[in-house]
Parts: sequence; C-alpha cells; structure tokens
Amino acid sequence: MCDQDPFLLGPTFQWNDSQKHRADERFTRSSCHRHSELKLANFEWNGKTRPGVVRDGFVFEIPSASSVQEILDTGKLVQVERETSNKSRGVELDRVRLRPPLVSPDKILLAAVNYRAHGTEQKAVPPEEPYFFTKFKSCIIGDGDPILIPRSSRKVDWEVELAVVIGKKCKYVHRKDALEYVAGYAVANDVSYRDLQFSEKSGGKNNFGSNWVKGKALDSAYPLGPWLVTREEIGDPQHLSLSLTVNGIKRQASSTEDMVHPVAELIEYLSDGITLLPGDIISTGTPAGVAAFSGAPFLKNGDVVEATIGGIGSLINPVRAEDEPT
Repeated sequence: MCDQDPFLLGPTFQWNDSQKHRADERFTRSSCHRHSELKLANFEWNGKTRPGVVRDGFVFEIPSASSVQEILDTGKLVQVERETSNKSRGVELDRVRLRPPLVSPDKILLAAVNYRAHGTEQKAVPPEEPYFFTKFKSCIIGDGDPILIPRSSRKVDWEVELAVVIGKKCKYVHRKDALEYVAGYAVANDVSYRDLQFSEKSGGKNNFGSNWVKGKALDSAYPLGPWLVTREEIGDPQHLSLSLTVNGIKRQASSTEDMVHPVAELIEYLSDGITLLPGDIISTGTPAGVAAFSGAPFLKNGDVVEATIGGIGSLINPVRAEDEPT
C-alpha cells in the first residue's frame, strides 16, 4: 500500500475496537482461498460510495463503474480483476464502510420452507414445487447496519440464507444451464416478524394464509452482504456450510445440501414466465433453528446477529428498537 496515494488521503470511517476485531476475524475466515476469490463490494470511503474488489484485507476501487449493479448490467465482470490489479490503490478493509452489494434490484424472490430440517421443526411438509414470496428494496441493509425492531412487532426472528444474484438476462432456463446465468452469491438474513406473519389478532389463522408482506417485508428486513462472491469461485452452491449466531450463541448450523429444491431448480422454476434481470436476487431458504420453532428468545434491542456462509464470509448486524436513539 502506498501511503501517498491520493485515494488514501482524507478522513477515515471510524470503527470502534469491537468492529475492528470483527472485521479482522471476518477476513481471516473468508480468505482461505484469497488468491483466487473475487469479492465485489460497494463501499463508502471519504463520503462517496463506490464499487471495489475485496482482496487480502484491502478493498480496491473499480474505476470504470459506479456500483456493483452497473458492473452486472454492463457485463464488466471479465475486466474487473485487471482494473484492480494495482494494489497501490487499495484501502484497508477496516477503514471503509461496506454497503450492500446490491441496493435496488428489480426483484427479490425468497423460497419458503426450502430446507428439510426447517420443515420438520415447524411440522410442515416442504412444497412439491418451489413456493416464493417477495421483499422490497427498502428491506435491504448492509453489513453493520441495524436490524430494526418496529413498533408493531415483538417477535423479530432470523433466517440465514444463501442469496443467489443473477448476472445475465434470462427466461425459460433449463436447470442444466441455470448456473451459467448466476453472477455470484452473498449472505442474506430473511428477518421475519412472527407476530405479524402469523397474525395474533386473528389467532394465527385467517382465510388467506400467512401475512407475507407485514411478516417479512418491513424496513431492514433483508440484511445482505458483506459482498458478492463470483460463481466461479464458489463452484457447486449445494455444498456450502451456513450458520447464524445471536450474541455469539449458535442458533443455526447446516449445509445447502439440505435444500429441498436446489439453486438450479429454483432458477428454472422462476424463469418459466418471468424474465430474470442482472442483479435480481433469489434467496434460497433457511435451515432449522429459527426462534419461532426452536424456543430461542426473539431478537431484542442490543443483540448482535452474525450470519456466515462458507466461501463467502460473514454478515454482522446489531439489533435496535426503532424508538431507541441512534
């Protein structure tokens, strides 16, 4: 790193000691193949948000684009590594603020009950064909951003999920070709509001099923990040470990091998009649261990949630009651 590089001048984003320790720890966990992994991130530095490549504990700006979304839209993935090979333009990872790798996707599509063990814990038979609900771009938050406990819910839950990001426009895709349309993968947390999803006002039952919008799509309900790892570096997405802790206590631990409908099948199913666009997100379901069905306490003000997927990294979010001062 060149101390005189103008890219490094100016005030740094201030992390406290705990955040610095977690950043160092996260880099150690996610860099076991650091010479080949390509991690694309949006990051905030010196008052400006820009895209970059995360490598060896540094983030390297991508000069030709304004965001990860633009890289996907313009098909610039092939030139990204060449643009960021000059390490003198790197900034230490703990001196920047990571933002969500995608902030305004056209679609966020989430698979329900797509892990066998998650179906077992709630005594539900997994669907014979994929079943999807949606979230909005207003749900997306990044690493370090707070998960809000809204005024209307006291049963805020977690769900670690593998997020699949589409890289090329596609429709009517056969599953054998499906992964060719994937740009990469990220860690997601399908934050859920169980007292709204299973409305307690109606005794948990009504004639229309679960309240997917209020139960799943409130502000801050979709932490996403910490970056996007390209599909070439992940290989088979059906052999990834995933876990989630609350205040360091492990609540979920499983593998994507437990999916009922694998990634390629989900893409095939969704693309049958729906045009998938670069940056669209497919969230692939969660394993067992959510608060609603495990008996663990729901999230409360001051908690810290850490969702981790092998080969990608960790997404860390504090929890804050919406009425609490920032």
